[in-house]
Amino acid sequence: MKKVVRVLGILVLVGVFGGTMYFLYTKSKPKTEMYENKTPFISNVVMKTVATGSVVPRYEIDIKPQVSGIIDELYLEAGDRITKGQVVARIKIIPDMVTLNAAETRLNRAKINFDDAKIDYDRQQKLFDKNVISYEEFKKAKLGYVSTKEELEAAENNLELIKNGVTKKAKTATNTLVRSTIDGMVLDVPVKVGNSVIQANTFNAGTTIASVANMNDMIFKGNVDETEVGKIKEGMPIELEIGAIDKEKFEAFLEYISPKGKEENGAIQFEIKAKVNLKEGQFIRAGYSANASIVLDKKDSVMVIPEGLLKFENDSSFVEVNTGTTEEPNYEKRFVKTGLSDGINIEITDGLQLDDKIKGEIINQKKTKDSESDN
Repeated sequence: MKKVVRVLGILVLVGVFGGTMYFLYTKSKPKTEMYENKTPFISNVVMKTVATGSVVPRYEIDIKPQVSGIIDELYLEAGDRITKGQVVARIKIIPDMVTLNAAETRLNRAKINFDDAKIDYDRQQKLFDKNVISYEEFKKAKLGYVSTKEELEAAENNLELIKNGVTKKAKTATNTLVRSTIDGMVLDVPVKVGNSVIQANTFNAGTTIASVANMNDMIFKGNVDETEVGKIKEGMPIELEIGAIDKEKFEAFLEYISPKGKEENGAIQFEIKAKVNLKEGQFIRAGYSANASIVLDKKDSVMVIPEGLLKFENDSSFVEVNTGTTEEPNYEKRFVKTGLSDGINIEITDGLQLDDKIKGEIINQKKTKDSESDN
């Protein structure tokens, strides 16, 4: 009995050792790698460059007051459409005390001079009527009277302008009423009733009361890298994609390329502008971010392959073509000449036929990638 147990134990150990050796042998044996075969196909190749930027109105005007004061009334809000000459706001003038005092003093002096000249004029008028004095003496008195009268009116108007911003003679032509200078839509009203505003002058740009723009004339403003700017020119068609508007593309035409570049984040960028063609009923808000695709070159119905199949050796490019069967492949190196590329597919001008089978990815790896993407 003990002999039987000993024999069985030996057999078990031999079986375990043999199985282990077989397992290690099968693990160390190189696996035959299978590759996916790709064939060339006919397609269109479009070479594009992409410029980032935003869509803005071509004409955007800041409306500023011609007098300093306090906003007394506002007649619009953002989003309103207005016409040229329409009143935007009314300003209440807060006069400077030094200027006001000087104007009042001038008026008082003008009144004194006018009263004195009137008395002299009336006296000379009576003497002239009685032929006591000559016309020349009367003419001097009359000239002094008229001059002081004009000075009095000018002093009164000056005081009214300082106090109210309008004269008695021209109440409609007042600069306390701020008017729009163009037709368009109000984009922003940065002030409120009660805010102080400063007039536009030589030393100050003035306070912006409203921003107005023509929203029917929009342009794309963006930047192109220096490596691409030499490939574009005015008049090229552009396809705009606006991030805020899904599933809709807009046509545009390049109309300006800056002659001077600017450095941004270590790269030289050139500004471009393109006119956006809006269809009837389309509306784009100012400031939308957008990507502009500019077609640099295009070829229709040419033989292409996926660009990832290309391999490079020195200054030449080649692919590996299967001259055998699917079960027993035989790959040989074949040099090719390439043409236009869109970053995904590349044109093959020489070296391949449409029925050639090109070595692609390993099938096992492809399955692994597909399973990982599914997870």
